Amino acid sequence: MEITAEQLLTGFGDTLYMVAISLLFSALIGLPLGILLVITRKGHILDNKWIFNILNPVINILRSVPFIILLVAIIPLTRLIVGSAIGTTAAIVPLVFYAAPYIARLVENSLLEVDKGIIEAAQSMGATVPQIIFKFLIPEGLSSLILTFTTATIGLVGASAMAGAVGAGGVGDLAITYGYQRFDTMTMVVTVAALVIIVQLLQSTGNMVSKQIRRR
Repeated sequence: MEITAEQLLTGFGDTLYMVAISLLFSALIGLPLGILLVITRKGHILDNKWIFNILNPVINILRSVPFIILLVAIIPLTRLIVGSAIGTTAAIVPLVFYAAPYIARLVENSLLEVDKGIIEAAQSMGATVPQIIFKFLIPEGLSSLILTFTTATIGLVGASAMAGAVGAGGVGDLAITYGYQRFDTMTMVVTVAALVIIVQLLQSTGNMVSKQIRRR
């Protein structure tokens, strides 16, 4: 039994839902963490070795756990938060745990590219820490940050497909249920092609927006 167009559209919708919601929460967590990693490192505007030395290894540990293991390991927490460990909404919890530290590290890398001379100029003008962050650091690193979130979104698309292994829904679930388990080669080709198209569209859009910002 091959998948229908309706099932494919439903899978697209489920994947979009998982990626969009998990990206939102991951960004709300990962962006501040990434900024903290930058400003608390030695020699930066809020030099604090205690915060940096705690935050840095915690993020490294969370990033080192493969998503499929994380998916299973936090099932009790997922049940506690959403009331179930199976389904599209349940998949958002491990996706956030997976993407938030990843975004934090990507944000750190993007903001470290900002010329230190700009930060020093802001300090010499008497700018406060929040002013330096929101009026100098983030605006100067915005082009790179766009690419950062593009990369994170693509990573979430891949992870959401993997979440189909535990019945999370989406395109990945279609690939596993209809393609792999029923040995339907055409379904596998269609779902893989759909994921490739999604990734290409995301990357092209991110590149275009980043390029436009860089020209300003």
